[in-house]
Amino acid sequence: MARYRGPVCRLCRREGAKLFLKGDRCYTDKCPMERRPYPPGQHGQMRRKKTEYALLLREKQKLKRIYGLLEGQFRSYFEEAERQKGVTGENLLILLERRLDNVVYRLGFANSRAQARQLVRHGHILVNNKKVNIPSYLVNIGDEIAIKEKSREIPFIKEALEGIARRGVPSWLEMDYDNFKGRVKTKPTREEIAIPVQEQLIVEFYSK
Repeated sequence: MARYRGPVCRLCRREGAKLFLKGDRCYTDKCPMERRPYPPGQHGQMRRKKTEYALLLREKQKLKRIYGLLEGQFRSYFEEAERQKGVTGENLLILLERRLDNVVYRLGFANSRAQARQLVRHGHILVNNKKVNIPSYLVNIGDEIAIKEKSREIPFIKEALEGIARRGVPSWLEMDYDNFKGRVKTKPTREEIAIPVQEQLIVEFYSK
């Protein structure tokens, strides 16, 4: 499946915000956003006045890159959010948060969503004691997400669990560190989704 394979730190610089795509490195002085907080390229430091369309586009691109989605995938989530009752922008965020790769990341089994996606694809994750290797699988209330017993010695899983104190586990999830598993207590609310985006701008982008 197609996916972005370039340097992810360029994506943060392009969006002008930390998207936390490289795990612990994003919290250190080695983060390129700390040293070069301007867009990449030879014209990156030029000051340009953004048009209304550019502001809407950048907000959409920011959210898409945070969750590591392609344009077609992202558009499908938006259309599903539109069909649901409630506020479209909030519905979109909740759908993205319910993705299995995101939940694995939120529980602290991985340092980044890309790393979490790899764990899921390689069959290291169980949902309700059944192997699920589809990163886009949507979890539901009451679902139990666990690391396979044979996979619990993977070094980067242990490293990620040691560093989860920096991020914390969101309140809509609960974690059992001793048994390498977590549970979905409830669906996330907008207040519980710590994503620096203005989702209403994304709704406006697709409405034009």
